This record gives sequence, C-alpha cells and structure tokens, in this order.
Amino acid sequence: MKLKIGIFDSGIGGFTILNSLLKTRKDVEVFYLADTKRIPFGNKNFKEIRLIAKEICYFFEDKNLDALLIACNTTNACALDILEKNLRIPCFDLINSVSEIVDKQIIGVLATQTTVRSSYYKKAINSKKHNLKIFQKECPEFVSEIEKEKLDFLKLNNLSDLYLKPLLSKNIEELILGCSHYPLIYDFLRKKINSNIKIIDPSEALIKKFNKFFTIPKTDHYESISLENVKFYVTSESDKFSKKVKLWLGINKEIRLVNLRSNV
Repeated sequence: MKLKIGIFDSGIGGFTILNSLLKTRKDVEVFYLADTKRIPFGNKNFKEIRLIAKEICYFFEDKNLDALLIACNTTNACALDILEKNLRIPCFDLINSVSEIVDKQIIGVLATQTTVRSSYYKKAINSKKHNLKIFQKECPEFVSEIEKEKLDFLKLNNLSDLYLKPLLSKNIEELILGCSHYPLIYDFLRKKINSNIKIIDPSEALIKKFNKFFTIPKTDHYESISLENVKFYVTSESDKFSKKVKLWLGINKEIRLVNLRSNV
C-alpha cells in the first residue's frame, strides 16, 4: 500500500523536495502541483498567498492524501495554518523542519521578499534556539532566473554575488536556502562560499522529519530514483513545464493542466 503524498510549489522548486523524498523511499504515490500561472509566489502579499493556499486545499481535497509536503517557503510562512486546518492531514513544512537542525550561532537566510518580510524563519529558529544572530536577504530575481529553460549563468553569477555579499560580511556560519528553488543551484552557490560555512537545504530536514513520522518499510531498499508513481499538474504552460521536467529530472512525463478556483 503506497502513501499518497501531495507536493506543491509555484514551479520547479518542489523538485528539491521530490528528489529528497524519492532518494529515501519507494512506497509513495506523489501528486505534484505547480501553480505556474502565478509564479513567482515570493513577491505576492500575505492576503494573496493565503487565498492561493485555500485553492491548493481545494485541489488536494479529493486526492485522499496521507500527507502534504509544503515545498513553497512563502506559502509556508504566510499560510501554514490554512493548509493544516483545511486538509486535516499531517503537513510537513520547510521552515519549522529546518529550525530544528540549525546548530551554529550566526545564521544567514536567502529567501523571497515575502518570506523575509514575514520573519517566519527568525521566529521559528528563535523558538528552538536562543542567542542566535539571524541575517536575512531578499532575492527577488532568483526564482525567475532558475525557472528559465536555459540558465543564464552570467546573470546568476551577478545575482549570487549581490545577494550573498551582505550575508558573508556578517561572518555567517550557516546559510539556509530559504526558497525551494535555490538548492537547484546549490553547486553554483557552494563555489562562492567558504567551505567552513555550512549550506542547509531545508528539503532534507523536511524529509527526515517525514520519514520519522512515516516509517520506511524494512523491505524498501533505495536503488535509484523512480518517478513512475509521480503525477504532475500545472495551472498553465504544460509544454514548458514538460521541458523543465526533462531538464531537471531527466524524464518525459504527462503534464496535466488544471484550473484552481479564482483568478488571483
């Protein structure tokens, strides 16, 4: 019997959570929703994100999910309560998961505008640990660049320097990639940061927490990632998303076009 798991994001950022999940277990059937019509979420206001979260609940309510993996930090920061209240299933989120594994004193967070302005990362981490210094940096252009069918490495290089500089000047000891898109350019960022600084991918913390809750069957031995039991849904441009699935995940899959309820 497979666990039915929902994953949602505005685009391909949730691939980081999907990969982390499928690297550890095979007993899952995944429904992946990308709200491509309204990408990016990170520059939308609190009210808009909460409305989108309600629509996401409508989409998943007939899927008989066992759990929801919240792959969008912005929705996590603004509307976790809506997802938990409406779906009434275990909801695993990035921000609270990663707050449990921070172990240094000076922390940097790269995130979207709305996530930074919510201060959810600061609140979550400070609720678990004390006497920390937490510095956040808005990265308004990262998502749109990472979503491109062909990455512009010169632009990414300039943006990375711009966003990292104020954090590195604070002598951070850990860097949290506070948007699920950012681990897709992990290798790119790693080269720009001193090896003494730990880079944290919150998807790994989320999946670790998920696997503690849902025990992995003893017969389940990881061999290689299989996306056979993953269904992809988008709200626009299914052909473009299909190309991104091929680029980032190396497979051809049917991409289903769906409508969420409002026109925000």
